[in-house]
Amino acid sequence: MSPRQLCQLVLLASLWGASFLFMRVATPEFGAVALIQIRVALASLVLLPIWWIREGKLQYPTVKRKWRALAVIGVLNSGIPFVLFAFSTLYITGGFSAILNSTAPIWGAIVGYLWLQRAIGRQAVIGLGLGIFGVLVLVSGSITNPSGDPLFVILAISAGLFASILYGIAANYTGEYLQKVSSLSIATFSLVAATLFLLPFSMSVFPDHTISLKAWGAVIAMGIISTALANILYFDLLEKAGSTKTLTVTFLIPVFASIWGALFINEHITGYMIVGGGIILLGLALVTGLWRFGKKPDGAVKIEPNLK
Repeated sequence: MSPRQLCQLVLLASLWGASFLFMRVATPEFGAVALIQIRVALASLVLLPIWWIREGKLQYPTVKRKWRALAVIGVLNSGIPFVLFAFSTLYITGGFSAILNSTAPIWGAIVGYLWLQRAIGRQAVIGLGLGIFGVLVLVSGSITNPSGDPLFVILAISAGLFASILYGIAANYTGEYLQKVSSLSIATFSLVAATLFLLPFSMSVFPDHTISLKAWGAVIAMGIISTALANILYFDLLEKAGSTKTLTVTFLIPVFASIWGALFINEHITGYMIVGGGIILLGLALVTGLWRFGKKPDGAVKIEPNLK
């Protein structure tokens, strides 16, 4: 990876990590559904003209043919998970939510095994076990030292984990049904589909009180910078550096989410977060094959994560 690509990787992690800060700031005022509606709509408006200029004429027939699969990905990969993570940030820190988000490739490997019978090597099985153990460490820390109402903390953790499982399902679904659709097309039209999916729900729950400029600034930044711009950076890096190296962004997102939360809204980084997050990331490295032990790799599963 060149120095320029390394800088892109760090910038990408910082932008995606910032999305958890923006959710922490804006969700209390907008509510989870309305916030994400604005996020995906803004990102769609930014990405659509870029998609058309870069590959619209070439990809349009494929997108038209695959619109149902793109709609499914929009719901599974953006619409529902984004709302769940926004809800989770009402009760747990952004850094905590980002650690839960980083488990997506682990769930992707499990879904691939159960649904598509994709083999999981010995190393990947160890990684899956470590990942699940890391989640248990996080949950135990939240129960024994709750930052709020224990019931809502558990609901928030469950929401983040379910969102990550949906990411795992979406990753496998994409590999099965959208192989001939470009990454930029998938990103663009999944966000368009998420926008349409959330529209009727957001209309019924959109807040009628005055929203602060701080919250508006957070949602605009999240839609344009942490979603649209981050996707452009991600796919550029994916093309130039390859999926394995680009996947290392997974390790950096919780770091930046925790840093931004500590700097701007005085979030605390607990020992349970450090230990549990470290165990999860070690498991992730084994599952994805980013780190191998032994003389021969034993077929670690590679799953493209959604890390937005």
